Amino acid sequence: MMFALIMVIVLTITGLIWLLDIFVLSKKRAANAKDPILVEYSKSFFPVILLVFFIRSFIAEPFKIPSGSMMPTLLAGDFILVSKFSYGIRVPILNYTMIEVDKPKRGDVFVFHYPPKPSIDYIKRVVGLPGDVIEYKSKTLYINDKKIEQTFVDKYPYVMNEIHHIEAKEFKEALDNVNHSILIHDLPGENFKFEVPQGHYLAFGDNRDNSADSRVWGFVPEHNLVGRAFFIWFNFGELKRIGTIIH
Repeated sequence: MMFALIMVIVLTITGLIWLLDIFVLSKKRAANAKDPILVEYSKSFFPVILLVFFIRSFIAEPFKIPSGSMMPTLLAGDFILVSKFSYGIRVPILNYTMIEVDKPKRGDVFVFHYPPKPSIDYIKRVVGLPGDVIEYKSKTLYINDKKIEQTFVDKYPYVMNEIHHIEAKEFKEALDNVNHSILIHDLPGENFKFEVPQGHYLAFGDNRDNSADSRVWGFVPEHNLVGRAFFIWFNFGELKRIGTIIH
């Protein structure tokens, strides 16, 4: 959000300088006089910034995954692309919907403004839709009283930090035919039951026991939606992940 605000400010300044030159300054200069350096830079940068701003605001925006809360689907260090029109065309910065396109679906990996601090972007998986009753009991998910089956895949060791080396278990899970992997740790867990309010969504991390998500800070308002993650375009440490489609 901060980057978008900076782009708007730079775009406005360069655009105003360009317009000022077209309608005022250029008429006062000699025909063969060179453009002032500020005008020259504004003319050069304005179209480029405008194009980048348009793409990032309405088509796709890049993000970097900062943590392991979405493992094994997304790893810390993944650079991803997020579709900015999947959930509607929105006014940049203000985030109000201009054109309705679609709504989040169960199983979507989505980016949103973190409800307690909207200047921060979070990425999680959509688990609950408006009106759903979601129960999480003994590490198992229930949606509207229907148990979501988990199929064991394998053990999944990973390094949480320099001190903690964890061995989780990887399971396959399907949310409305969206097949994906989740991690569950052999640690005590709490049970929860939620009814998702209208206009809100319930978000879980795929790393179920190592994710600060809706179980901690509540529901995601529709106004906070940013877009749907769909593609991994780079990872410095694991080049084989380049080109991975996000499910």
